[in-house]
Amino acid sequence: MPLIFVTYKKWFFLAALSLIWGSSFILIKKSLIGLTPIQLGSLRLLFSGSMILLVGFRLIKNITKTQWPWVIGSAILGTFFPAFLFAIAETEIDSSVASILNGLVPLNTILFGLALFKIGTTNRQFVGVVVGFIGTAILIGYGAEFHPDQNYYYAGFVILSTLMYAININIIKKYLQEMTALTIAAGNFAVLMIPALLILTLNGFFQNGVYRSPEVISSLGYVLVLSLFGTAIAKVLFNRLVQMSTPVFASSVTYLMPIVAVFWALLDGEKLYFEQGFAAVLILFGVYLANRNK
Repeated sequence: MPLIFVTYKKWFFLAALSLIWGSSFILIKKSLIGLTPIQLGSLRLLFSGSMILLVGFRLIKNITKTQWPWVIGSAILGTFFPAFLFAIAETEIDSSVASILNGLVPLNTILFGLALFKIGTTNRQFVGVVVGFIGTAILIGYGAEFHPDQNYYYAGFVILSTLMYAININIIKKYLQEMTALTIAAGNFAVLMIPALLILTLNGFFQNGVYRSPEVISSLGYVLVLSLFGTAIAKVLFNRLVQMSTPVFASSVTYLMPIVAVFWALLDGEKLYFEQGFAAVLILFGVYLANRNK
């Protein structure tokens, strides 16, 4: 495949994922109107898993015994826990703030890549990530100033998710590089479907007709969209992006996501301040530094 085609393709994937995942935070916010965080996380996994396995179930047989531990680890760290942690976090902090905090993923990816997986990173990439992180920190700082009523302890759930995402990115790059993106996703959800259904049942979702209320039905619509695009399709695109690029480039999607998330926040009645706009420009500059050619 020509190098220039791969270059354009990876940037297309980055833009598509930024749009999809940037929209996920407002969808989570809307889904929480009629669902608890645990119900939302479980339903998101079940809907997404059903879609992925519908087209990729036949590929599971291609996963070898030596690959299964890494597929399971990828499923738990890259999909399972974050589905619940982000939902819990957004019960207290705005969707835009959650997306901003998610910008920590590239920095964590570099740290874990160097410390645990021995994946090299250039000085230019590191500088780009640091610049992007500074922009993210500015967004977080002004978010706390402009929204003092929010419980920022819940931001810890998002930060924990970024650590898990960073490890997952390095697992895919180092141990699942030769596996197709759809195979990884199918293996992930084959592992997660039963636990997700068990958690949803134990949470009482199917008792007393809870799922029939108008609020729940409306929320289910948001979860369905979130699952189809934000988890199922995005999962395959992201796995492929990690394989065709570097862990740092793939994790840079988290720099662009806040821009999309803030746009949706504006439409939903939230305010955007000049300082946040400046930080967004700084974030984009960090992406450029981390990924430009020599």
